[in-house]
Amino acid sequence: MTRDVAKKRSAGADRLRFYDFHPKAADFFGEVILGLSQRPRAIAPKFFYDERGSQLFEAICQTSEYYPTRTEISILTRHIEEITSYLSPDCLLVEPGSGNSQKVRILFDANRPRAYIPVDISRDFLLWAARRVGADYPALDVHAICADYTAPFTLPANLPDAHKVVFFPGSSIGNFTPDEAVAFLANLARLVGSGGGVLIGVDIKKDTALLNAAYNDAQGLTADFNLNLLTRINRKLGADFDATKFRHHAFYDAAAGRVEMRIVSNDTQVVCIAGRQFEFKENDGITTEYSYKYTIAEFQALSARAGFSSIKAWTDTDGLFSVHYLEAT
Repeated sequence: MTRDVAKKRSAGADRLRFYDFHPKAADFFGEVILGLSQRPRAIAPKFFYDERGSQLFEAICQTSEYYPTRTEISILTRHIEEITSYLSPDCLLVEPGSGNSQKVRILFDANRPRAYIPVDISRDFLLWAARRVGADYPALDVHAICADYTAPFTLPANLPDAHKVVFFPGSSIGNFTPDEAVAFLANLARLVGSGGGVLIGVDIKKDTALLNAAYNDAQGLTADFNLNLLTRINRKLGADFDATKFRHHAFYDAAAGRVEMRIVSNDTQVVCIAGRQFEFKENDGITTEYSYKYTIAEFQALSARAGFSSIKAWTDTDGLFSVHYLEAT
């Protein structure tokens, strides 16, 4: 490493600010206990993303079956000039669920924002990604927020007053039910304010076989990702799940317009968490993720309910995925 490069990386680190609003362990405990007590059982997908879960998801994105990542990147790359024409060059760019901050770099390279605000629930992964961004873009102010972005959150008070744009790629909007998606988007509308924007990735309804393959990759990475939730519950909450006695199950329900992902018990068994016992019969399941798919028109109607005007939508040539620019009205 040359001295100049080292100086630039150091300067980038100096421009990183970190805000820790990570949910308390009690919140995780409460949601897991509630989720296992209800019928049908369900645990929110936000809890997938400990450090191991984040790493597994990054690996899933590289599989041949999982088309959303590479397809969305191709859309952003192909239409980057038009996309950035909607973003002011000095905007505040907020990215909920930022992960490894891979896709946002396409925007940085075309239209450097005034500040970048990644928001993620995985503290260690967020810090690692934010430091990489700071090192690679040393002139960029990075304000990393460790928080549950699925709940309303506020931006740091020390940010400059500028046009706000939320970047929400990856079809994560599909993890919400339609009504939940409207509520989440309405929170984003309040966050960016009138005239602010949202650039969002949305998966499109398509052939059932293609969707089933995307959530059941041949390497078994999605299965590992799903079952890692049990390992995290054991580690954080002192539970005694035996992950070998459960299996991954994912399928597309065309009538509901969503992929459903579950952890299914292979046998009758009892699991203990902090003195509480949960009985599983053979084939009992825990729903861990919904992934809703939308036509262009369906998503535009949904975003209108949340207070947005649909300005533009882009798709790939095969119509697998869409990217939308919305403006808060």
